[in-house]
Amino acid sequence: MSKNIFIIGTGTDVGKTYVTGLIIKKLREGGKSAAYYKAAMSGNERNADGSLIPGDALQVKTMSGMEQPLEEMCPYIYETAVSPHLAAKIEGNPVEMEYMLKGFDNVCSKYDYVTAEGSGGILCPLRFDEQKIQLEDFIKARNLSCLIVADAGLGTINAVVLTAEYMKARKMPIKGIIFNHYEPGSKLHEDNRFMCESMTGLKVVACVKDKDTDLEIPFEVLEGFYEETEEA
Repeated sequence: MSKNIFIIGTGTDVGKTYVTGLIIKKLREGGKSAAYYKAAMSGNERNADGSLIPGDALQVKTMSGMEQPLEEMCPYIYETAVSPHLAAKIEGNPVEMEYMLKGFDNVCSKYDYVTAEGSGGILCPLRFDEQKIQLEDFIKARNLSCLIVADAGLGTINAVVLTAEYMKARKMPIKGIIFNHYEPGSKLHEDNRFMCESMTGLKVVACVKDKDTDLEIPFEVLEGFYEETEEA
């Protein structure tokens, strides 16, 4: 049975995909069979043949050097750069819970460590019509623990604390926080780290600087965040 973790951001464009790429790279360098999964991905470009390129999956694959085929990484790919629920309304092919979970379970059956990435922040809707599917529905369906990725800069205290408190209230386990775009020596970034830890009771387990090619965290600590999960 695979061990899994879910990567959630405090919002869009905080660097979840970049951090996820570094995480999987470190697992692979430690000799682990590691894979990636993202249920829904929007804002993608097209190949010359018109097919959509799953951009985030391609970035993670390139950064980590993994052999996992792109076609099993993401079941729902949209071109329009909006929330998946709206992209599906514009383009069709709305998220189906059963199909989304089937794809995840398939990946889990082939690899020892699976890193799932969310779309945007924790309240990002995957579908909102006659059916309502949120990221937390996916997380809870497989009892996944989470790591929160946040920008280290201005505004992160509010974003991190609100995200953490919402997740705690909804009983989604959090393993820690990873800061992205971190600048060592910055009074703002260092204070944000202290404040986020103090106000949430969670640890900032890693700080990623721009252009980092390795995640500065002991391999054993990273590996310890992953847990065997089962259906809820």
